Amino acid sequence: MSIAGDGLPPLREVIGDHGLSARKSLGQNFLLDLNLTAKIARQAGDLTDCDVLEIGPGPGGLTRGLLAEGARHVVAIEKDERCLAALADVADHYPGRLTVLSGDALEIDPMEYLTAPVRVVANLPYNVGTELLVRWLTPDQWPPYWISLTLMFQKEVAQRITAECGSKAYGRLSILAQWRCQVRMAMQIPPEAFTPPPKVTSAVVHLERREKPLYDADAKVLERVVAKAFGQRRKMLRASLKGLVPDIENVLLSVGIKPTDRAENLTVEQFCALARAVATR
Repeated sequence: MSIAGDGLPPLREVIGDHGLSARKSLGQNFLLDLNLTAKIARQAGDLTDCDVLEIGPGPGGLTRGLLAEGARHVVAIEKDERCLAALADVADHYPGRLTVLSGDALEIDPMEYLTAPVRVVANLPYNVGTELLVRWLTPDQWPPYWISLTLMFQKEVAQRITAECGSKAYGRLSILAQWRCQVRMAMQIPPEAFTPPPKVTSAVVHLERREKPLYDADAKVLERVVAKAFGQRRKMLRASLKGLVPDIENVLLSVGIKPTDRAENLTVEQFCALARAVATR
């Protein structure tokens, strides 16, 4: 079934009827092409036996895509109260399959509304996207409650998540994501697909969780090592990691890393080895 035939009004009409101009303060850019939102929903895989968590549904374009693609139940967290009436219309159209939580995604725990397996699919508001991703990648327990994340970011952020060792985009997000997930760039979306058009191209990234991280390491130690290493990425590791533990040069050498290397040249495996060595000091 084409989503354009889901029986609900076109999104331009919904936005007009409810007076929903996108607000820059909320990082909003609305996707109006329902065929495109359905395509994004499909990047998440088979949704028919899954609950889906969506952040920042706005007028409900992606929400409708997820429901039309067969999501068992969608839990959508929306901060902008102006959007709630439009989302209520979608909920009425799909009885029992959409729960809308009003509030800030950084403050709401949606767990009581979700039943495993859970996939997260979201056109993330630009101003909270990276923070939410880091939270999803660094829970106290692994594996987490979600089995995959299908997320839209500015292309630059998407490139940082999927970057390979040695590239300019490679950094903290690359390590955190690739250590615990299989990561791929799923699709790119031009500015003109949005209202209002952002100044940059957007991209959808799909992260499938690994049941066990790629290499053994304490998550909090690894985060600390990676943050310090990339905090001064142009410096050699012996300088950027100074003060992390005593005698950092010997710690680096003990795991086969040159103190004169820079953070962007270390693989995920090397960072994990370094984190294990640091944890014993």
